[in-house]
Order: sequence, then C-alpha cells, then structure tokens
Amino acid sequence: MAALLKHWQRILITLVPVALVLIHAVALPRRPFIDSLDSYVYDWRLRATMPQTLDPRIVIIDIDDASIQATGQWPWGRNELARLTTELMGRQKAAVLGFDVVFAEDDKSSGLANLRELASGPLRHDAALAAELKRLESSLDYDGSFARAMQGHRVALGYYFTQSERQLSKGVMPPPVLPLTAFPAHGAYAPDWNGYGGNIAMLAQAASTAGFINADLGLTRDGLLRAAPLMARYDGGAASAGYYESLGLAIFRLASGKSSVTPIFAAFPLGGDDDRPPLQALLLGDDQNAVRVPVDQRARMLIPYRGPGGDQGGSFRYVSALSVLDGALAPGELEGKIVLVGTTAPGLQDLRATPTNATFPGVEVHANVVSALLDRRLLAVPDYALGYEVVVLTVAGLVLAVGLSLLRMSRAVILFIATIAGVVALNAWLFVSAGLVLPIASALLMIALAFAANMGWGYFVEERGRRGLANLFGTYVPPELVEKMLEHPEQYSMRAESKELTVMFCDMRGFTHLSEQLAPQELQEFLNTVFNRLTQVINRYGGTVDKYMGDCVMAFWGAPVDAPNHAALAVQAAIDMAASIRELSEQNRADGRAEISVGIGINTGVMSVGDMGSAVRRSYTVVGDAVNLASRLEGLGVIYGATVVASETTMQSGPAYAWQELDRVRVKGRQQAVTIYAPVGRADGISEEEASQLRLWARMLRAYQTQQPDEAQTALDALQALDAKKVLYRLYAERLASMKLRPFDPEWDGATRFDSK
Repeated sequence: MAALLKHWQRILITLVPVALVLIHAVALPRRPFIDSLDSYVYDWRLRATMPQTLDPRIVIIDIDDASIQATGQWPWGRNELARLTTELMGRQKAAVLGFDVVFAEDDKSSGLANLRELASGPLRHDAALAAELKRLESSLDYDGSFARAMQGHRVALGYYFTQSERQLSKGVMPPPVLPLTAFPAHGAYAPDWNGYGGNIAMLAQAASTAGFINADLGLTRDGLLRAAPLMARYDGGAASAGYYESLGLAIFRLASGKSSVTPIFAAFPLGGDDDRPPLQALLLGDDQNAVRVPVDQRARMLIPYRGPGGDQGGSFRYVSALSVLDGALAPGELEGKIVLVGTTAPGLQDLRATPTNATFPGVEVHANVVSALLDRRLLAVPDYALGYEVVVLTVAGLVLAVGLSLLRMSRAVILFIATIAGVVALNAWLFVSAGLVLPIASALLMIALAFAANMGWGYFVEERGRRGLANLFGTYVPPELVEKMLEHPEQYSMRAESKELTVMFCDMRGFTHLSEQLAPQELQEFLNTVFNRLTQVINRYGGTVDKYMGDCVMAFWGAPVDAPNHAALAVQAAIDMAASIRELSEQNRADGRAEISVGIGINTGVMSVGDMGSAVRRSYTVVGDAVNLASRLEGLGVIYGATVVASETTMQSGPAYAWQELDRVRVKGRQQAVTIYAPVGRADGISEEEASQLRLWARMLRAYQTQQPDEAQTALDALQALDAKKVLYRLYAERLASMKLRPFDPEWDGATRFDSK
C-alpha cells in the first residue's frame, strides 16, 4: 500500500486514458477509428482461422469466360439453361440447385415475339399458316422448356430488392417467409425495401422457392462484405408485405428441410430511446435439430468464409458451365450435391470485396452462407459484448496503472507486451472456441494510451528527477549505488542532514620524492593511475568519493545510500587499498622509480552530510568533528608504523576484524582522548601465533598506560625478540625508557598529546 501511495500521481495519470476509453465505450457514440480497428482485427482473425479446406457438399457451376465464348454472350437462351438444368438435376442427380441469377424478362432470343406478331397480324385468317405458327411456337418455347426442366426438383431462383421514391416492381415474388407481424411493428429488424425485380411468372412458379441476392454493407466504410442479410422487409404494395429470405437461406432450407423460421428476441430492450427488444437470432426448424443462427439488428449473419475464394481458393469445387453443357462430367458425379450456378466472369460484375479477397465471386458468398449453416459454424456478437469490453478495460487498466508505476522500465515494457498478448489471446480464444466476436480495439487503444501516459509521466517528470539525481551523485557514488538510488529517487536529496557515517582519508607517502623524478605529464598519468586504483576499491565497497586533494582521497560510507555496515565496508576498503598500492609500488621498484605507500585514517561518528559550498562551487560532502578526527588519524599512521589507523568507534563497528590497539591520543583541536587501532586482518583469518602476539601486546599496553614500566618492558622485550624492526615496538621502547626516568604521575590518563596536524 505504501508503494501505491508513493506512486499515486503516476497511477492516476495512467488511469486517465482508461477512464476516457471506458466513458467512450459506455456513454459515447462509437468512433470510426475504433470501429475500423475492430474491423481490421476481425478480418485478421477471420483469415487466420479459415479452415481453407474443400466443402465437398457444395459445387459451383461457373459461367466463366470460357463458357461465354463457347455458348455466346450472357444472358444465354433459356434452352441452354434448360439443358444445363436437365443435366444437373437428371444425369448428375444434384440434390438442390440454386441460381444466383434473376430471369426478369421473357427469352427474346427464341423468336417467339416475332411469331406471335405474325399470328396476330394480317395472316391470322390463314388457318394453315396459323397452325404452323402454333407448332413453331410450341417448339421454340424456351422459357417453357426451362420451367419444365425445373419442375419436380428442388430449385431456388434469385431476385433483388430496390429502394426508390417510385415503388418499382417487376416479375413475380415468392411468398414471404414471415409476415410483418412476426416482428414488433414499431421498428425494422431487417433492410427495408419498397421495390423488387423478380422472375417471370412461368419460371417463378416452376421453381421451388427464391431468395434475394442483395448484399448489405451496413455502415462499413471500407466496402468489405463481412455479413450477409438473411431476411429483408418488403412493404411496397406490389407483392405480399412481409419478411423475405435470402438466396443462401432459401438454398439451405431446401437442402436441410428446415421449413420454419422463427425470430428470437432478447428479454430486455436495446436501451436509450429505443425500447425495441433486440433481435438475437433466427431459429431454423422446429425440432431438436433446429439451427440457431446469431444475427444482428439488421438480421445479418457474419459470414465465416472458408477461404480466399475463387476456383483456386480451395473452399468449393468449381465446374465450368461449358463442361456441364458438353456432358464432360461422368453420370452421377454431382449426385447429392448442393449446386449453385453463378459467374466469375469479370464482365458480368458479380465480384465482391471481402475480408479475404478484393475480387470474391458473389455466388461463393451464398455458398459460404450455406456451408456455415450446414456446419453450424457460426459467428456471434453476444449481447454481453459491452460488459465484456468494460471488464477487459477495467482489469487491464488497473493492471497497467499499478504495474507500470511500480516496475522498472524493462519490466514495464514486458508488462505492456504481456497485457496486449493477454487481451489478444483471450479475444482470439473466445473467437476460435466459441465463435464469439468481441470488441478489442478499445482495449488495445487504452493499453497503448495508458503505456504512453505512464512512460511519458515517468520520462518527463520522474525521469527528470532521476537524471538530476544521477547528475548530482554520479561523480561521487558508484554506478551500482546510483542505480539503486534511482529505484526510489524521492528518498535522496542534497539537503544536509546529520547521520552516523564512516569517513576515510587516504594520503600517499613518498609522493613528494616521486614527483621530483617524473615529468609533469608522467606525474599526471601516474597520479591518475593511483586515483583510479583507489577509487575502484572505494566503489567496490559502496563508498562515496568526496574529493581529491592533491595526493589525498577523501571518501565516506553510509550516504547517500544507507549502509548499516558502513564501518566494516570502509575497513575492508582500506585494507584492499593498501594492498593495491603495495602492488603498484612493486611495479615502481621494478621500473627503478621511487616507491610509494599510503596512510589511511578512518573514523565512525555523527557528521553533517549534504550539498555544501558557495554559489559558485558546491559539492556533496561531510563536515564535522568526526571528519576532522579521521584526518588527524591519517597523519598518525607514520608515527605508529601503521598503514591504517582507526578510531575506537570504527573498531567497535567492525567486530569481524582482529585489531591491534595502538594508543590513546589527544589530537590537535580535541580535548577528549580517543583510543586508536590498526586492523590486523579478518578475525577468522589470523594465526594462533598472531593472536598470541596481540594478547602479549595488549598486556604490555595496559602496563604502560598504568605506569608500570618494568612489567611493560618485560612484555615488550618478548615482542621485540619476535620483530625488532617494527616501528610500533621501537616507539614504545623509547617511551618506556623515558617513563623510567620520570616519577609516577597520578594525573596522567595514559593518552599521548599531539599538538600538530
């Protein structure tokens, strides 16, 4: 919870696009951009999930260019169509035949009109001629032969609806499938038409049924045919008012025997000003095998295309009409098939733009409708689509708002990608497994906007603070600590504060003599080498480089990043720094240069840390008495022969090390005496001999500090027998010699005073 409160601004910024998209989804009209994106995603899903397998039940007889060149320009004479029908329904034994064609005129190519004109003219009184004309009329009745070829077979013809100010009508319409009263009277649930173009009466009466061939693009802006209307409403007056079926539905009902069509409505109204009950589906049939076809409010079903379409698309078998007319098919080759007659010839302009192909044959649209109904492979936009959209937007929005605000950039990007993948995967799974077409564009838009808002806020607001923090501390603090600080930049500032820290001063010894041997450029390179070595060690142990002062480095531990073990880190850094300089000194000896060493002073205590300086120059530094003491201790190292000199507070904070007490001292500027120590090494790494020497040294020092020179001398003699050249032992040998010459001083506290720096 604390983390959420800390990032509340960023979370709130991320939730703004979530709220806007939610409001748009629930309360505002749909935007074309979002609808277009939804359509694009729908098309992609449709293409990705098409079976692209052959449906062997449906065959398309194609009036293609080869057929037209061989038989003549379209429309063909009805005698040719009669031959085609007879071949398909007789010799081939097709189960159902559907014509994606309208026969709105008598067959003018038969010459019947001229014969009838002669028979009704001046020659009408010639009985012999009249009889001959009657015989010719009978033999040239191509419309009749076509009608007779259809009779007794399951054949569906096409027709079309029109809408204009003048209610145009032509030909004969089949009876409506449903009366107007089957739907609520105060609203239209299907495309509404007032005119039609039907088939001539002779053919309309001979066919089993007919269906309209109109396409309905609805409100699509790209002109792609994604849905097919199954019902159309006609109330033009020239034919029976009611709801009529499409050609695809008519062919399916012929093939399946589903005689009844029942509209299914939801129990609740559409909402808003529209109190109509929503149309949910059309129920085909009235038995337990009835097919429930999901439709929208215009009685359209989404077309689950099987493939890219055309004779090479692989969804349906295409047979040239010429092959049928020539009898090239083996008898019964199409037995039991549903046969649709249509055209792919570009000149006949029956090509549609669909999500799968820009030139999709119109007859194959009907074939896809029939195939989907037979397989019950149907797509639906459920009535809870809005609820699904709201839930996805809310959940994804909250996940992004919290996750993007708490995670680092790399993980935030992963969360962003994972959220998109999750939303897409859920949507695709519901599409594939249940045929549910659910909105996704608003969710994708929301995720993109939320990510942009969050990252924008992070970059322009929070990252500005991080960059400032990195600029402030980058030259003092190791990169690893800067990275850690950037995780919670609000916890760090340059404001001065009092903290217990550990400070170190490291000075080079022998540098003056070395500088006399080197040219300025060589000296600069050598000094840079030394500082690089020292700084690398300081960084390794999480120290903050305060400043470089001539041949001295000042560093501290515990700020700006807290380090509970700051004293131990400083001690180990000092040991490694001394070892690194010894290695460099050995290289100098091999090169014939003067050797150098370092003296290090360490103190742990309360000091002020922060951004200090003038208006011209400022730095992040530490000040205070504890800092001054560390500087004094660094200078004492050469007196005691110790590379590292630490205060008692540092020693107490580093119990993992073995320490040798050096003295009690009273340095310049301080009245209070402090005990100083030198680290010998890790406590678990010294030998028993070294431990024994430390115990003997401690006994000597206690005797010295209590003014017992004889006892102290005995212990010191034993130590010098082990190491006569040790500076510390020789120092105390001189002090004991002097103490023996002085009387006992009851005021002496065992501390040595140093009046110089």
